[in-house]
Amino acid sequence: MLFLSGCSTDPVNAQSTGIWDHYIVWNFIRAIEALSNIFGHNYGWGIVIFTIIIRIVILPLMIYQMRSMRKTSELQPKLKELQAKYPDRDVESMQKMREEQQKLYAEAGVNPVAGCLPILVQMPILIALYQAIYRSETLKTGHFLWMQLGGRDPYFILPVLAALFTFATSWLSVKAQPEQNMMTTMMTYGMPLIIFFTALNVPAALSLYWVITNAFSVVQTLVINNPFKIQREREEKKRAEKARQRKLEKAKRKALKSKKK
Repeated sequence: MLFLSGCSTDPVNAQSTGIWDHYIVWNFIRAIEALSNIFGHNYGWGIVIFTIIIRIVILPLMIYQMRSMRKTSELQPKLKELQAKYPDRDVESMQKMREEQQKLYAEAGVNPVAGCLPILVQMPILIALYQAIYRSETLKTGHFLWMQLGGRDPYFILPVLAALFTFATSWLSVKAQPEQNMMTTMMTYGMPLIIFFTALNVPAALSLYWVITNAFSVVQTLVINNPFKIQREREEKKRAEKARQRKLEKAKRKALKSKKK
């Protein structure tokens, strides 16, 4: 379904056939048009409200994904220790490392595959919304604020906002992780550039969709997976562990002195 949905760029209307175009994309278009009627047939507001509704609908999946990713990221130092413990790439070493990894996941209550499931569920929804905007001739004819939805933003405000909100979402997500690597750094700075240059060459309706969905993601991350709160909790845990270690060392020294007496 994902493959077929990405192939066609033909306009979608009531006469469109096929499960994807007629039952999914067309109904998304109808829903946006219905919401637009509430705001005086302003398709821009229809896109904004419908995008927010979709993000709210898939919010439970996003919460599940964020929590799963957070648990997995907390295990990264221990996973690296296992990799250092079994540096050889022979079959026996790899098997032992996998067994210990599974044990580590089980003890932490983490399913490494579970974090990918919400993405698989929500992707068809997001692609359908994207195509509802891109393949609807009606939605492209409307005006919103300073622009025509079917044309490019003449002042480049939406591409800039889309890039900024994309960067903010990526930066907040990376900041919550205990360790960063080259891949996450490249994604943090690379994705906003891709979104910016793409938004320069697509209808303003799509740029508007990117702005709203990424702005929602920023708020969602700050509320559900606030990196500043996570870092404080992580630092408090480290301080508590150091205090515990100092108490143990102090107790050992006292016990040693008592034996000498």
